Amino acid sequence: MFDQFVQTMSANISSIAMTSVDQDKKSDEVSIIDKAMLAAMRNQRAQDFLFHKVTLVFALSVLLVLAGIIVSLAIGAWPAFKEFGLSFITTVEWDPVNDKYGALIAIVGTLATSFIALVIAFPLSFGIALFLTEICPVWLRRPLGTAVELLAGVPSIIYGMWGLFVFAPLFADYVQPVLAKTLGQLPVIGQLFKGPMMGIGILTAGLILSVMIIPFIASVMRDVFEVVPTVLKESAYGLGCTKWEVVRKVVLPYTKNGVVGGVMLGLGRALGETMAVTFVIGNSNHLSWSLFAAGNSIASTLANEFAEAETPLHVSSLFALALILFVITFIVLSAAKLMLLQMSRKEGVK
Repeated sequence: MFDQFVQTMSANISSIAMTSVDQDKKSDEVSIIDKAMLAAMRNQRAQDFLFHKVTLVFALSVLLVLAGIIVSLAIGAWPAFKEFGLSFITTVEWDPVNDKYGALIAIVGTLATSFIALVIAFPLSFGIALFLTEICPVWLRRPLGTAVELLAGVPSIIYGMWGLFVFAPLFADYVQPVLAKTLGQLPVIGQLFKGPMMGIGILTAGLILSVMIIPFIASVMRDVFEVVPTVLKESAYGLGCTKWEVVRKVVLPYTKNGVVGGVMLGLGRALGETMAVTFVIGNSNHLSWSLFAAGNSIASTLANEFAEAETPLHVSSLFALALILFVITFIVLSAAKLMLLQMSRKEGVK
């Protein structure tokens, strides 16, 4: 009996010892896992911290570049504004020979050509986007959309050469005489369509710009029209709405932000376009009521004269023009943002 008791106790002791050894091994394994998890968490925190700081640097670099552009333009334009004051903006004279400069001709040319381009391009782009998303057959949708997108990739100098050598002669021979005989005879707007029929001028530049910005506006409008939920349009069709009613009451309210963004993108392209406008605007420092007359824009003035500017005041005046163009673009974009905010508030009231 005593021997059996001794054997049983020894067996229990050995099992207890083995259990304690197993527990020690398990605790060691747990501690190793905990250490690995802590190391992984530290690595993740370090990676998140590094990622946050890198993206912050990228974002701040945009602001730094923007601030650098503004500061450099302001410094370069200061001598001109110091010499001429704010009258530089309202002065018509641009005379490099006598070192007398004013920005009004270039400002009017920039705004006039951009306005003409937007008036023509917006309805055409809207029609293109509407056709591609709502009416166009499936087999034609992709090739037609690709063709519109390819127009956006054509270099501006190609548009300028086409406008000068192909469009301008045809415009002078066939279109300008018709405009002069019809719209030119009206009492109020008739002055806009009188003058020399050379084929180049403010109106021609606006038309070429409209061709250039149509692909940008149409592509953006098409993309935003396609994100409208199908169930909304099908519900409207089920209630008996026509295609135009669906577009006006469903598609446009749903996509107004994207539509305005596309229009502003095209307007920004028109305001800053250089080579195409330089080819066809006429590059004349003369202010006229006639859209047929040659004129100038801020971008074309910079392209034509920056390399040939000799006096410091001339260079500073060109910097001042660039600063004015920057301010015009900023005002246009700010006005678009305010318009969107106002539209959102009105919807909230409703």
